[in-house]
This record gives sequence, C-alpha cells and structure tokens, in this order.
Amino acid sequence: MFTKPFLFAFLFLCCFTYAQKDFYELRTYSIEYNASESELHTYLSEALLPALNRQGIKNIGVLEELGDPTPKKIYVLIPYQNMAEYESASQKLNADEVFKEKKKSYDAVAHTRPAFSRYTTSLYTAFDGLPRLVKPKEGHQLFELRTYEGHNEHSVERKVKMFNVEEFSIFEDTGLHSVFFGEQLAGPNMPALTYLISFASMQDRDANWDKFRVHPDWKRASALPEYANSVSSIKRTFLTPLSYSQL
Repeated sequence: MFTKPFLFAFLFLCCFTYAQKDFYELRTYSIEYNASESELHTYLSEALLPALNRQGIKNIGVLEELGDPTPKKIYVLIPYQNMAEYESASQKLNADEVFKEKKKSYDAVAHTRPAFSRYTTSLYTAFDGLPRLVKPKEGHQLFELRTYEGHNEHSVERKVKMFNVEEFSIFEDTGLHSVFFGEQLAGPNMPALTYLISFASMQDRDANWDKFRVHPDWKRASALPEYANSVSSIKRTFLTPLSYSQL
C-alpha cells in the first residue's frame, strides 16, 4: 500500500510535468452566406484577442480556409500554458469590463442574421516532443492543418509515440515547420491527434513533403511493426492567417 507522502509526491510530479506542456483550444466557426461575418471579426480582433492577451495568453491564431468553401470556416487557435490557465480564462473574461464593453455590438447581433451558424471546440494537450507552440517563420502564410484519426485509443497513442521518437527530427530535416502538435482530449471524431505546420508557399509545401516521403529515417520508422496501422484516416485543410492573427 502506498503511503500518503508517496501519493502526494506522485500527484505533484504528475501535475508539474503536465504543466510544462501547452494546452490548446481550437475553435472552428461556420459562417453561412449573408451572415454578419464582420461582427465576428470585430469581436475577435477588438474584444476577445486583446482580452486574452491581457491575461498573458499570446500567439493566438485566426485562420481561414483557402478557396471558397461553403460554409466558410474560421479557425481560432488559443494556446494556454497549461490546463489551469484554460480553466480560469472564462472567469477572467467575465470580470473584464473592457472586454464586456468591446463586445456589446457582437452581443446585439440580430438572431435573424447571426455572425456565425455554430462553432465547435476541440481541446488538446501538447506532445512531449513539442511541448510549446512555435511561431512560424517570417513570410510563412500557408498553414496545413492535419488530423490523424485512429481506430482506437491505443492506435493514436502509438502514432503520438512515433512522432515523439521518430518524426520530429525528420520534419525538421525536410522543412515541415511545426507550429503545434496536440493529442485530442475532447471534441469530434475521437480518438485523434491534430497538428499544424507552416510553409512559405504551396510549392514549398509540395517540395518538402516530397523530401519527407523519401527520407531514409521515415522509410525505416514507417516500416516498424510497432507503428503499423496507427492511422485509419487523415483529414487535411489548408489555411491562411487573417490580418489580425498573431501567428
């Protein structure tokens, strides 16, 4: 039987380790044709992002899909330093008088022409191999958001291990510039992991993925039995930052 001091020490160590990794919220806003979209952008750029910045939450990404999708989608990536910061953020927003004043027009949007139809939220914990968000290089305006689904939790755990042990160094070697990697804790289509990488252009992106596919370390790692069948589906979305994005 474990003693109380041992249990307290163990719990402290777990909490300390967990606190060293980012905790991510990824919101996806769906915007129908003829919506009051400008009100959403005003809310995000003039109310929400500045209020979160006042809390010390920085490098918030606001991205939109390339092309002309229907419905249009806006992605908001909020990196928290830990889960405790995420948990306290809403309470601090509710107590922020500047925030409440800045969002009055957003709150008053008519129900007959809303700013968006719905938004979904997914929550992630950062990978051990990339515990903090990395701001993209200057001039990187193309982002690739990739979600890997697994047929069960163990398959996703194995793919996370593969990234931590094998793939991050290969990404670095081949110009796949990591922004964040997160294991999904809540949200749709679980179990899954999601990551975001950046490029200077689509040509840059295509050339660097080609380098990755033929890299000898990737060929070796992808053939290992311990990583076999760890991904059942891959979803890919190309994004570009809006003018007020902090990424």
